[in-house]
This record gives sequence, structure tokens and C-alpha cells, in this order.
Amino acid sequence: MFFSTELRVPLGKITLASDGEYLCGLWFQGQKYFGETIPEEMHQKNDLEIFQKTENWLERYFTGKRPEISELPLRPIGSEFRQRIWKMLCEIPYGEITTYGEIAHRIAEEQGLEHMSAQAVGGAVGHNPISIIIPCHRVVGSKGGLTGYAGGIDKKRKLLEHEGMI
Repeated sequence: MFFSTELRVPLGKITLASDGEYLCGLWFQGQKYFGETIPEEMHQKNDLEIFQKTENWLERYFTGKRPEISELPLRPIGSEFRQRIWKMLCEIPYGEITTYGEIAHRIAEEQGLEHMSAQAVGGAVGHNPISIIIPCHRVVGSKGGLTGYAGGIDKKRKLLEHEGMI
């Protein structure tokens, strides 16, 4: 069974999803791919401990502190490839960016491939089900362009400004 709750953050309304123990989703209202990784209907339940922990994490993040991703039990649902990409996103430090191409190069090296498509990486990044916390906003185009944020480029820009990157 999956549960959801809604919160307000400085960038608007978000929905959190959980299996009761782990955070499985965090989406902005109207975000592309909203809830697509949750395999069944979500039931509203506002008092889960994971939702309280996530709200606290987000409050600290938006007040300029740097909470660690590891403070929250995360369980994003997706293919092995997407899981690998999302894990790499968690390794991008606060206040730093990387490109889709750099991630693709790293995946290719790990798998012993000559090449990995930056577009394939972009698809996995774009389907990240735990926005903000799994920091897909820290991935930019090859020339630094703010591309590919399912929550909207305006939100990506604001998150990067918040972290002092633009």
C-alpha cells in the first residue's frame, strides 16, 4: 500500500509518496510524470513518520542549511538503469552541477562501454521520482543550459539560485 500527503514549500505545493516506511516520491504540483512510478493508488495519510522527516529536511534545505540525502530512507521505484542514474545524482554535492554527458561518460566507464547516450541519461534524470532530494536539478546541458526538468525550468532555476550556482 502507498500513501501520500501534500506540503507547501517555497516553490509551491508538492506531493510526497511513501510505502509506509520509505520515501518513494516527491513531485511538484503539475509535474511531468507525476506519480507514474507508484504501482497502485495512493491513500492520503498525513501522519507518517517519513513524511514528518521529509518535511523537516525540506524546511532545513529551504532555510539555507545543507541536510544530507542519507538522512532520509529513500526508495525510488524504477529500472536498474534508472536506479544507477538516481544514485549518481545523489553523489552530486550541494552547490555543484554536472552534465548529462558527464554522467553518460561515467556510466559507460562503469559498464565497460565505448559510449552511453546522454539522451538515455536525460530520460532517467527526467523520470526521477524524488525531486529536490535526489538532486536532478544539478544536471545541466553540455553548455550549461537549464534543460530537462520535469518540475519546470523555472523551478530548476530557483533551486540552482538557492544553492548559489546561478
